[in-house]
Amino acid sequence: MRKVEASIVIHQPALKVFDAFIEPRHLRKWWSAERCLIENRQGGIYSLAWKISKHGFQYISTGVITVYHPGRELMIDHFVHFNPERSILGPTYLSLRMNEKDSSTDLQLVQGGYQSGYDWDWFYDSVRDAWPKVLLDLRKYLENP
Repeated sequence: MRKVEASIVIHQPALKVFDAFIEPRHLRKWWSAERCLIENRQGGIYSLAWKISKHGFQYISTGVITVYHPGRELMIDHFVHFNPERSILGPTYLSLRMNEKDSSTDLQLVQGGYQSGYDWDWFYDSVRDAWPKVLLDLRKYLENP
């Protein structure tokens, strides 16, 4: 199966990078997630929602945290994406690994499990294009508070 890989060096400690993925106050600012339900533990729920209106949520991504090592590794498995214009896409996984050296963090991101088909191809292409840009937004947010 296909996967998307992206990486970035962020001039902040690894725990701060990790927290940016699990703390709703951070997710709202750098990823524009409007609502979050995250249980900060292995086996916990990880759910994010975007573009909320009186008609509901436009985009939702939700999964289960299967690896939870603050400042080192976060894995969200059974990751499912809901988009009103597409099929329900999932499950995929999102893996984040952080390696801190001299107060900088090398963040390695992998999102995988993409199947084949029209909507899956759209999803893969969208995510492949988006993650490098999103990680730049994360770096800008963390390095310039």
